[in-house]
Amino acid sequence: MTSEVLITGASGFLGRHVARAFAEEGHRVVGLGRAPWTESEWRAWGLSGWLCAEVNLETLRAIAEAPEFIVPCAGSGSVGFSFKSPLADFEATVGTLGSTLEYMRLCAPEARLVYPSSAAVYGQVEQLPIRENTPFRPMSPYGSHKLMAEQLCRSYAQHFGLRVALVRFFSLYGPGLRKQLLWDACVKFAHGEASFLGTGQEARDWVHVTDGAQLLKVAAAHADVHCRVVNGASEVGTTVLEALTLLRTAFPGAPPLAFTREAKVGDPSAYRGDGSQARAWGWAPSIDIEEGVAEYAAWFRREHP
Repeated sequence: MTSEVLITGASGFLGRHVARAFAEEGHRVVGLGRAPWTESEWRAWGLSGWLCAEVNLETLRAIAEAPEFIVPCAGSGSVGFSFKSPLADFEATVGTLGSTLEYMRLCAPEARLVYPSSAAVYGQVEQLPIRENTPFRPMSPYGSHKLMAEQLCRSYAQHFGLRVALVRFFSLYGPGLRKQLLWDACVKFAHGEASFLGTGQEARDWVHVTDGAQLLKVAAAHADVHCRVVNGASEVGTTVLEALTLLRTAFPGAPPLAFTREAKVGDPSAYRGDGSQARAWGWAPSIDIEEGVAEYAAWFRREHP
């Protein structure tokens, strides 16, 4: 049955994939965000409508029809940015979510909201795999703000009976992501460079954005007043060295990999998530790291021939 889906930040890396995932299932998707998208651009990602505006209560209330599902994808999505501009990061993450929850309380109380949180809320952990009940020790303002956003969701669920679900994503990646490790590495390889921070043994749990969008769609159906939370994790720990070695094969002229052994501020040494609760909902990743990295490299080479 067709239903209305509202996605804030729908022009962003995750938001546009979420829009396509819902649209492909027959839903009518409307988006709100600051990007000056042309109609051909937003329609290409499955949206039926796009409002170019700040995400605040006033603009949200301009949405004509109350949605059945809400996915707040607005936010900075950058650990580095959160250190440089912590207030702006807070406003982009917590502020826009607060406006969205208030809009939901006032105008769409029967909707279901699924919030894309981050494994950054866990910070440095003592035991792997990371489960949903792992203590919170965020290592960056970004992680702290994601934790605040989760607490805000729980507050609205508890005090106003809103139906909410939380998905803590690990390392989301895929074509279109123009930041973080794979993007930086492609730029370096293309310019004949191959020096990176750290030791190369830092481990990450990589989740392809297409799989991430599918998980948000699945989680939306489980949103309730208990504000349930699941990890968006592949359950596979891949070291930075392994990921970059895979990526480097697409750049035959790139020099050998080198690591400075200098730790990157805000980055934990090892991450691998327990995804069993998400799997209990019927979700499982479909794209492994080898396929995903090859796809990312091919996308970069097309964008920068």
